[in-house]
Amino acid sequence: MIRPRLGWRVPRVFAHRCGGALAPENTLAGLHVAARLGLRAVEFDVMLSADGSPWLMHDETLERTTNGSGSMCETHDTDLRQLDAGAHRHPAFTGEPVPTLAAAARVCRELGLSANVEIKPAAGFEARTGEIVGRSVLALWAGAELPLVSSFSETALAAARAAAPDLPLGSLWECPPADWPARVDALGACTLHCAATFLDDDLLNEAREHAIPVLCYTVDEPLTAAQLFRRGVAGVFSDRIDRIIDR
Repeated sequence: MIRPRLGWRVPRVFAHRCGGALAPENTLAGLHVAARLGLRAVEFDVMLSADGSPWLMHDETLERTTNGSGSMCETHDTDLRQLDAGAHRHPAFTGEPVPTLAAAARVCRELGLSANVEIKPAAGFEARTGEIVGRSVLALWAGAELPLVSSFSETALAAARAAAPDLPLGSLWECPPADWPARVDALGACTLHCAATFLDDDLLNEAREHAIPVLCYTVDEPLTAAQLFRRGVAGVFSDRIDRIIDR
């Protein structure tokens, strides 16, 4: 499969889950924090509600990051709009809402932030989530630089590709399998993402041979980031965006 071209040079630093450790994860407040610190790119997770709408959420359940409870995929949009996604992080963020993908796209475009949208499907909703996110991304970023769309789920990525053939995709693994080049090619993915702890020089050399940029998560130490860049890593995802700056 032919890979769509990335419309932008891979940023060296992505703010993990919008604002890293400096804001409630997957919130609009995080996007504003990242922009104020001079970041050019952000990463965030997208999951579907009970109504099939894409919202920014990492977990399948609501308890860790909001004042709600229960399953994300069983919670309706009207109920999600009532949740507080900020108070658990710090009183200053009290009242911060759970954002829709549409709201996050609008803020990214207003602030000039490149985005990596990670499809985070609930179990059993991989294909549906990939399809809806793929179509939504094309519509929400129409006329602008498309975000990179990644996922640990190959089913979700294949569905996103079918719904949006021109979408740039990132193949996401903790530790890429030996046959990762074939799997990346099957998806037409543009980038390979993996945990920094599982990166080795053989993987980097193989990626270089295939002209696939490698991105690593989650990198919070400046020295570690510098070492990864020297080894040929294209970009890192970081929670400490106050310490690791894209230069």
